[in-house]
Amino acid sequence: MPEHERYHQDGVVKLTDALDARSLAQVRTAYEWSLNNLGPHGKGGDWLSAETETFEDKANPGAPEIYEGFLRQSGLAGLARDILRSEDLWFMYEQVFKKAGGCRRTPWHQDGSYLAVDGDHLIVFWISFAAVPKAEALEFVVGSHQGPLYNGSTFNIDDPTEPIYPDDTLPRLPDIDARQRDFDIVSWATEPGDIIAFHPNLLHGGGATMDRVRETVSLRFFGDDAVYAPRPGPCGPRIAGLHDALTKGDAFRYPAFLKL
Repeated sequence: MPEHERYHQDGVVKLTDALDARSLAQVRTAYEWSLNNLGPHGKGGDWLSAETETFEDKANPGAPEIYEGFLRQSGLAGLARDILRSEDLWFMYEQVFKKAGGCRRTPWHQDGSYLAVDGDHLIVFWISFAAVPKAEALEFVVGSHQGPLYNGSTFNIDDPTEPIYPDDTLPRLPDIDARQRDFDIVSWATEPGDIIAFHPNLLHGGGATMDRVRETVSLRFFGDDAVYAPRPGPCGPRIAGLHDALTKGDAFRYPAFLKL
């Protein structure tokens, strides 16, 4: 099955050797810029573990200018457009992680629960700069991007299904770890240059680190059919002015989004 068909059916594909050494180095340069230029939404210290150092940043307003060159030159923009089958493509934002060894597994969740956007033309490129064994890989529930969209997780270590939004507009997350036989779960080991491409509404989790530092970047894109879809509470993308400018059902367009 062609990659674009697999993506729209399953919500996730592994793109082997999608980045050559030069392109991966360009991504790395942008990643290092993010590490050294913490944005207004950055986190350091104990985000996922009280005992190990972690770093996260996302939607840095200075990032589009820094990231634009490699997004165009590496072919990533064209690859995203081809998979989505979208005539036009925009860069939504970046999300960078640096996790020390010992960080716990990320609970099951859907990125879409935290983002005010819906549509088929949505994609995340997850890139690791080092090899990731299958035992530490992200896991995905095949086809779950087709619905339902669940309430977000608070990432409570004692109850990973604890909802982030107080009302019941969105159903509570199922306890997937307790019912794994009920779900079609996939994961892949990856090497530098590989990309995991997934729809933000796809249920995913995992990615615990054992005894090594993990450095990854997620690149989020959207295409023609993306529409603004507010959630039951404050949510992303954390782009200044975006949520005041758009209302439910509007085309997901805003000057801060880089058109590729």
